[in-house]
Amino acid sequence: MTSTKETAGLLEKEGDAAADYLEALLDIADLDGDIDIDVEGDRAQVSILEITKGDLSNLVGDDGQVLEALQELARLAASQATGERSRLMLDIAGFRLARRQELEALAKSAIDEVTSTGEPVRLAAMNAFERKVVHDVVTESGLMSESEGVDPDRRIVIKPAEG
Repeated sequence: MTSTKETAGLLEKEGDAAADYLEALLDIADLDGDIDIDVEGDRAQVSILEITKGDLSNLVGDDGQVLEALQELARLAASQATGERSRLMLDIAGFRLARRQELEALAKSAIDEVTSTGEPVRLAAMNAFERKVVHDVVTESGLMSESEGVDPDRRIVIKPAEG
């Protein structure tokens, strides 16, 4: 069994490896950005912070598509360094943070609707990160949620609590 200290060390190594990879990518692309590494819960978090507003928008892409691809590459770099599967989260220019806040507001609105009508609410299709954010908010509210469908059309249904 892995100790908490060993897990933290592994996550730090994962974050460092991803940060090194991303730093090299920024150098190749001649882009400026500060890299912040953190461990939150059971996963490493790496953020590329903008120095000049708008400089990193190409690394985010439409609806975060480039960000998702870069996250997978950073996970591969981390996995290669640690020999373990990586669940690292990457944020660029605060995109994920802003998206998390939007999703939390969306979830709270849907929770209010379910609470007032007693009827389930189906949300639009979301990626795994987005679904996780919504599931967490719903769980905190005491209601139930489940995912239905298949990616890329997988969505969340929020339901009244059973009981």
